[in-house]
Amino acid sequence: MKRETIYLYTDGAASGNPGPGGYAAVLKCASLRKEISGGFARTTNNRMELLAVIKGLEAIRWKDVPVEIYSDSTYVVKTVTENWKRKKNQDLWAQLDAASAGRQLNWHWIKGHAGHPENERCDRLAVAAYSSPGLPEDTGYIADNETKLL
Repeated sequence: MKRETIYLYTDGAASGNPGPGGYAAVLKCASLRKEISGGFARTTNNRMELLAVIKGLEAIRWKDVPVEIYSDSTYVVKTVTENWKRKKNQDLWAQLDAASAGRQLNWHWIKGHAGHPENERCDRLAVAAYSSPGLPEDTGYIADNETKLL
């Protein structure tokens, strides 16, 4: 059975870098739509950009469906499409590799805050997520930075 293409729009945001951060993904397939978001008390924008893609891919049950990924993160898109060196966020890159395995993915960079409806929606969801009270700790961020001197 040939499945419809899934369109995955993603965004991450942080208030301060590091600071509270949020991620969001909007998935669209035919007439179906799903929104996902969450946040952390202390993290970075790049971690949230990556996590948005991971959470979006993890929400897709089928592996045999084409996925068009749209992100305003040069960091994410160029690291994947141009093989930039993965210096930081090793935990999330490993999760992205696992979520991407066996999938038909096409990556697209779009300019952020340029009026693209789904990107703008993701931005609002990500900001709302990090503005929520009682956010959990981003243990991956903490682990990545615990060896640094103050």
